[in-house]
Amino acid sequence: MQNFISVNDVSNINALVEKALAYKANPFKDKALGVGKRIGLLFLNPSLRTRLSTQVAAANLGMDAIVFNVDKEGWALEFEEGAIMSGNTVEHIKDAAPVLGSYFDILCIRTFPGLQNRTDDYSELYISQFIKYCGVPVISLESATLHPLQSLTDIITITENWRQSITIRKPKVVLTWAPHVKALPQCVANSFSQWVNAWGEADFVITHPEDYELSTEFTNGAAITTHQDEALKDADFVYVKNWSTYTDYGKIYENDPEWMLTDEKLKLTNNARVMHCLPVRRNVELSDEVLDGTHSIVTQQAGNRVWAAQAVIHSILTSK
Repeated sequence: MQNFISVNDVSNINALVEKALAYKANPFKDKALGVGKRIGLLFLNPSLRTRLSTQVAAANLGMDAIVFNVDKEGWALEFEEGAIMSGNTVEHIKDAAPVLGSYFDILCIRTFPGLQNRTDDYSELYISQFIKYCGVPVISLESATLHPLQSLTDIITITENWRQSITIRKPKVVLTWAPHVKALPQCVANSFSQWVNAWGEADFVITHPEDYELSTEFTNGAAITTHQDEALKDADFVYVKNWSTYTDYGKIYENDPEWMLTDEKLKLTNNARVMHCLPVRRNVELSDEVLDGTHSIVTQQAGNRVWAAQAVIHSILTSK
């Protein structure tokens, strides 16, 4: 594995999942692998689980992890080629990235969409420019359109829970839109859709209100419906996530509280496990009764972030 930006960088999803679960069983079995190596974590927007889980994963492999909040502690970066830097940006990525590459063996980047211009956000300029100029492997800690470490975590979590059911059939996995107080990007929903479709080991359904369609680049292969109750019927896993509109980009058209998942709605499912990437707006996206109840596996899901990151870092270190 040269970089980890999307599912397209993974040759065998199940093998990567098994590697992660092996680390969950024995976190320090490769503790000497990263000795003498450094991993840089660059954040252009806030993080809790992604930041800490990646640091823990790197430490489990013996690596030194250095975190830098670019948006608060660094110079304002310019990413456009041929830019005349007479404005607010101080340093061009062409100058900064090679220096960072000389400091680290792996560079991890977290960016975020502006939700103002879809063409700009979906070009993935920021992370693409780091890959182009830094000269070392790059791991996405979330980009403008995708969150691959979260999605790998989600597949890991579904896999280990479904094994406990001792059921031969494929699980039914539902991604359901939820209300939110502000416009959020499509990153997690895009990425989860991309990974589940590529994985091919689930019956996958996406449900959302009208006008909340995601890009077909990521959803092709899934069944899609605007009727939540229909989607929830007989579901084994329900992934709850808000996203803003894609076509009329970054807007909130709908905030109907009826889309919030409740225990009553879970009666339609096959005793489904409930997932969310966190942070979650309680009693807006998900009710307290669900989050604090026996259906919720969000804490287990968040814990698996360490093993997803550790599997990816190992794959990159051993492919160099």
